[in-house]
Amino acid sequence: MRKGLFYGLLFTSPAILGFLLFTLGPMIASLVLSLSDYNVFKEGTAFIGFDNYVRLFSGEDDLFYQSLGATFYFVALRVPAVILISFAVALLLNMNVKGRALFRTIIYLPSIVPAVASAMIWMWLLNPDLGLINTVLEWLHLPTSNWLYAESSVIPSVVLTTLWGIGGTVIIFLAGLSGIPKQYYEAIDVDGGGWYSKLRHITIPMVTPTLFFNTIMTIIGSFQVFNEAYILTDGGPNNKSLFYVFYLWRTGFRDTEMGYASALAWVLFVIILFFTFIVFKSSKSWVYYEGGGRS
Repeated sequence: MRKGLFYGLLFTSPAILGFLLFTLGPMIASLVLSLSDYNVFKEGTAFIGFDNYVRLFSGEDDLFYQSLGATFYFVALRVPAVILISFAVALLLNMNVKGRALFRTIIYLPSIVPAVASAMIWMWLLNPDLGLINTVLEWLHLPTSNWLYAESSVIPSVVLTTLWGIGGTVIIFLAGLSGIPKQYYEAIDVDGGGWYSKLRHITIPMVTPTLFFNTIMTIIGSFQVFNEAYILTDGGPNNKSLFYVFYLWRTGFRDTEMGYASALAWVLFVIILFFTFIVFKSSKSWVYYEGGGRS
């Protein structure tokens, strides 16, 4: 028994040490820093208790609520869009058609394009003067947009730029769809049901575990949006796309207020934890498993 425990700990020690050194340790350090006035270019670290959190929620920092509002708006737009479009694309790619493997590859490829290269492509496409999208809209005699350069359209435009990287989510949906037994669909055919009956009574209930996973991961990823604000908009125009993680990074690494940035990080942690908890609790009523039970 002891020998088995020893070898178990020995083989898991890299993962345990990695977690302690690179995850738990930095988390504890950031919690301590969030209760202090720590600046990279100042000597010493003064303990100030909850002053950083008071500064956040008291309204003294206008950018905190502005970045929070921009992020919530982004999440509210992106999460349903990613889930619905990914599921629809996965349904299409799950059909037994010629060239299915090629189409799956084409859908997945944008998700592995480097963030900077992807951003540069979208900056050209969404350029209000020379961009391809506005050029096509003008050719079709449709109204054009300033896209990333207008306060009213910047966040929807950023959401648009993230939708071509949904390949990973589509692949996970495909894995869920491929696990549905074919005899269920055959039973619907015998009963005279059509595609809608199959979708409603078989596909959607059977894919809810995958839907649950993708929803959780999309919510977490959306709250952590950074690259788009950093590369495409720099938080503009007029801080309308100042997403929370970008503001956190700017506070910590540009303004060098590491203590205050740590407080921002812990607030984000609590927000993500809250929404993850809500989805987990709600899953009891809508996530179904193959045995016929709910989660």
